[in-house]
Amino acid sequence: MSIARITEVISSSPISFDDATKRGVERAASTLDNVKGAWVQDQKVVVENGTITEYRVTLKITFVLND
Repeated sequence: MSIARITEVISSSPISFDDATKRGVERAASTLDNVKGAWVQDQKVVVENGTITEYRVTLKITFVLND
């Protein structure tokens, strides 16, 4: 029987929400074993002088615990 756990990760990118998501999942997978999925819980942008300078996502990362 497998047991999974969920952890929250906040990731950012100057390019796009997609890139922020990709960076967050890749970083989580480099630290956590058995990453199986992720979903975007929240998105926001940082605006400076009327221009978007950063895209941020809050991710819920699912991973299976080692036996």
